[in-house]
Formats: sequence, structure tokens, C-alpha cells
Amino acid sequence: MGKFEIRRTSAGLVFHLKARNGETIAVSQRYASMEGCYKGIASVIRHAPHAAVEDQTQRDFAPEKNPKFEIYRDRAGRYRFRLVARNGQNIASGGGYSTKENCRKGIESLRRQCTQQPPEIVVQDMGAIPAEE
Repeated sequence: MGKFEIRRTSAGLVFHLKARNGETIAVSQRYASMEGCYKGIASVIRHAPHAAVEDQTQRDFAPEKNPKFEIYRDRAGRYRFRLVARNGQNIASGGGYSTKENCRKGIESLRRQCTQQPPEIVVQDMGAIPAEE
């Protein structure tokens, strides 16, 4: 079973979704509060299992409605994905994969982690954390 790890960065709070082998599957955007971070995790859990996959690496790809996973290539040519919520906000990103097949496996791993009930959430020792955004 994987887990969501919440961490403090210099710019705010983020969560990492980790596979059971400890590898990072996806990373969130930054949040100003713990409440916002928990809402982000809930959004990933709610959207990931049913989100369509839009492969932006294909010529003339068909745009999908949100929520969706977007597969794209970064400047280094590696495959990455992002999970876009119904409101169009990027809620999780993953990747740096050498092949599109491995990127798709990353998406499927994220989906699996989000269907485990209840998900494990671990808060790193971060000192004082803002309660509200």
C-alpha cells in the first residue's frame, strides 16, 4: 500500500504520493495551509480513479474534458503526466519517465493508490503549520 506524505517546503506545504516501494508517484502543487493540503489529497483521490487520459504527445490528439490526466514530454524529452481537476487546476504531477508506457504505468499506480480505503496520510515533522488558507 502506498501513502501520501505531507511536507513543508520553503514555499508552503506539498504532498508526495509514494508507492509501497518508496518511489514517488506524484507531487502536488504548493499549499499555504494543512487544510488546503488535505483538500488537495481529497481532490486527487476523488478525480484520479475516473479521469480520462489525454496523450498530448500524439499529433492531433483529441482533447478530453476535465478531470483528466495529461501525458506530455518535458524539455529533456522525458514523459510526464499531470492530473487536472474538474476546475482545470493541476493537482498532481508525476514523471520523468523514459518511455510513454512507463508514464502510463505511473498513472495506473496513482489510480490504484487512490482506491485503497482509507488512504494512509503521513505528516512529516514540520513544526508549526498554518491551520487555514
